[in-house]
Amino acid sequence: MRLSDTIVAISTPPGRGGLGVVRLSGADATSIVARLLGAQPDWQPWRSFLATLTDADERSIDHVVVAYFRKPLSYTAEDVIEISCHGSPIVLQYCVERCCALGARPAEPGEFTLRAYLNGRIDLPRAEAVRDLIESTTLYQARIAAQQIEGSVSKRIQPLKTQLLELIALLEAGIDFAEDDIDVAPDEEILRRLNPVLAGLQKLVSTFSYGRLVHNGFTMAIVGRPNVGKSSLFNRLLEQDRAIVTDIPGTTRDTVSEVASLGGVPVKFLDTAGIREGSDLVETLGIERSYQAMADADLTLVVLDASSPLTEDDEKLLEKARSLGRHLVVHNKIDLAPNGTPELPVSALTGAGIEALRQAIRDAVGLSSESAQESGFITSLRHEQLLKESIEALRKAGQAVAFHIPHEMLLLDLYAALQPIDAITGATTADDILNRIFSTFCIGK
Repeated sequence: MRLSDTIVAISTPPGRGGLGVVRLSGADATSIVARLLGAQPDWQPWRSFLATLTDADERSIDHVVVAYFRKPLSYTAEDVIEISCHGSPIVLQYCVERCCALGARPAEPGEFTLRAYLNGRIDLPRAEAVRDLIESTTLYQARIAAQQIEGSVSKRIQPLKTQLLELIALLEAGIDFAEDDIDVAPDEEILRRLNPVLAGLQKLVSTFSYGRLVHNGFTMAIVGRPNVGKSSLFNRLLEQDRAIVTDIPGTTRDTVSEVASLGGVPVKFLDTAGIREGSDLVETLGIERSYQAMADADLTLVVLDASSPLTEDDEKLLEKARSLGRHLVVHNKIDLAPNGTPELPVSALTGAGIEALRQAIRDAVGLSSESAQESGFITSLRHEQLLKESIEALRKAGQAVAFHIPHEMLLLDLYAALQPIDAITGATTADDILNRIFSTFCIGK
């Protein structure tokens, strides 16, 4: 990958549409597009103009709109040109091929954003947030990614990094000028500076449990014996008739799944086969899949029939759910129940109690945590792992202070704490980390 090349790619999704955009970036972008259009445009930055895309024999192919973004204020901090064609895959591909014939080369995945990073337009957390914004499936995910593009994570990390650098500088100065009778920082001063950095990183890492839910969503299995209303509850939570509902026990023979948004977080709902003893072969296979869904899910919703007493099958299912971990017990058919107020009463038929159930689900998986009220929580597993490495190094540094270890050795721990932070902010990131990050981008971004 030569960063001095001018690159070109189709930046709109594959397929046919009203419009399609071909994007170029690099020093030769204007000259390539001028030859492509067979004219010498009056290049005015942040302006667009109409032009005609022609073939090699100057026959008209398409009427296009060309926009010019001059460096260094463009997305990549290089000259960027976007050609808006009609959304025919043939026309878009021809435009790219002509640009390549005139001196451009096809862009690698994520190369436009990689150039934005390398040219100082954005840092690594913001670059990764661009990918998250493109891949977002809910409006809330998009809003969080947009906050990160604006620097919400960087703004929380940078002050901590600055404090750590100040501590390193203090100790380095004490070592360098020890012969000049300059006092070396006492242990109390080192800890006074070290502890806020450690506490800040620990608080940031604690936000990942919520950030992971926002980024990845979660899976919830709805289980119960036959005819307790699992499929009806499944449809009610989805707000659509996705699963077949009848009065015949055992209607659902296989796992039915659908993804919906709960509080802005994508949730994969699983409607499973009713669990009971003495079923036929086909139903037995469905029940086995129900148990597997319980084991794989982040949360299990055990549905009981509020209008009838607990059965032996109910008791076995509750015991199984407890052994697997996080679960909720919901009592359906409350509209048919005798007097009584069981925990989490709902009616899939009337909708009673559904909002309380939604809130209970949010509470159970942690969507109501304090992190939900914060900006700048981390959503990347890579960030969490690096911050944990930094925290461990800072803890070792604190132990070194307690044992009065020489400052030359203490600095090794502080530099070890700084390296993972640099890997997040991008100050000293190795090429293989960059390649791993940007290779997950789509072509043209």
